[in-house]
Amino acid sequence: MAAEPAWLAEGRRHIWLPYTQMATAPPSLAVAATEGTRIVLADGRELVDGIASWWTACHGYNHPHIRTAVAEQLARMPHVMFGGLANEPALRLAKRLAGLLPDPLNRVFFSDSGSVAVEIALKMALQFWLNRGVRERHRFVSFQGAYHGDTFAAMSVCDPEEGMHSLFAGALPEQHVVPLPRDEAGIAAFDAYLAAQGGDAAAVIVEPLVQGAGGMRFHGPETLRALRAACDRHGLLLIADEIMTGFGRTGTLFACEQASVVPDIVTLSKALTGGTMALAATVASDRVFEAFLSEAADDALMHGPTFMANPLACAAANASLDLFEREPRLAQARAIEAHLGEALEPVRGLPGVVDVRAHGAIGVIQLDDMSRIDWLKARFVEAGVWVRPFADIVYVTPAFTIDEADLARLTDALVGVVTAWSRER
Repeated sequence: MAAEPAWLAEGRRHIWLPYTQMATAPPSLAVAATEGTRIVLADGRELVDGIASWWTACHGYNHPHIRTAVAEQLARMPHVMFGGLANEPALRLAKRLAGLLPDPLNRVFFSDSGSVAVEIALKMALQFWLNRGVRERHRFVSFQGAYHGDTFAAMSVCDPEEGMHSLFAGALPEQHVVPLPRDEAGIAAFDAYLAAQGGDAAAVIVEPLVQGAGGMRFHGPETLRALRAACDRHGLLLIADEIMTGFGRTGTLFACEQASVVPDIVTLSKALTGGTMALAATVASDRVFEAFLSEAADDALMHGPTFMANPLACAAANASLDLFEREPRLAQARAIEAHLGEALEPVRGLPGVVDVRAHGAIGVIQLDDMSRIDWLKARFVEAGVWVRPFADIVYVTPAFTIDEADLARLTDALVGVVTAWSRER
């Protein structure tokens, strides 16, 4: 094994890692390069990336079309403020996103991370009512098992019990967090809850089809249709958090398409730039946007991230959308779903395996015990793949461009490691 690079040894004394107990965590792996669906480590090993850098690198790493677009934009104008100034990549991207989303989702507000996109969506929904003189609608309805980000308002609409944010109970705004309705009884209970206690709610926020970081839990299109109908009955806005599900991950460009549901606000990020750099968008309907139009300056949306509409990031996003137009990304996602559904099936029924499931380019093995999570992570690296289990699941969300050999290597590693884990429990 090659000695670790000096930058890793020296920098480790100063860095603070995400979601990591720094007192006990094993050292991070030093990465020298990425290419396609591979991570090249500083010691020369190559890992098949099973999660596409938190499912952002949907076209694989270093796609030449995105790289060229970013290089050309870098030479022309890497950044310019968006207050009072406009740049072509941002306005072109706004038009394209509005064209891809159904009417009346026509107004795009850019930011630089998914959590901030959610903060903006919540702020829009709240001020939508304030601008109409309705002050009592100041809370939100979200769901058990939900995850919407790590900033304060976003944390408040995450699952308060099972999520990673329970430590902050009491410091966060209290929201209506209820079971996600998955059948007729659940839908009826949800509607009854809104009728009895939803009078102070501004909006319902949901991750369509897949609750991502809450455990990769799936639900059907009928749930989304029921939520839209309930919001309409009770006069609430519907926010679809498509940060994880958007741009093909569930097999359609946006998850809401599978339910033929049009939300009032949509949040986008993750794969928006093909995993190249940070960018997010909060897209509002004409009705929401028009509530901010008046002669009163205070009715405007007072929000403006410094790097919003960054031309470099918008150039990357435009290039990523080019690839969705030119290359068969949705067909690739569906092919990955078929492979995952078949290839992961052998672990179903093993001791300790709770469930095996796949939807779009997402594969999940749910376990009954994660006390050996570091053992699992190490075995995956030994098998030549990068897979990062969390909560009670081992999951994969590979790039849509992964070839058959690497996809087979990935699923073979999952089956082999989980089988060994089950045998050694």
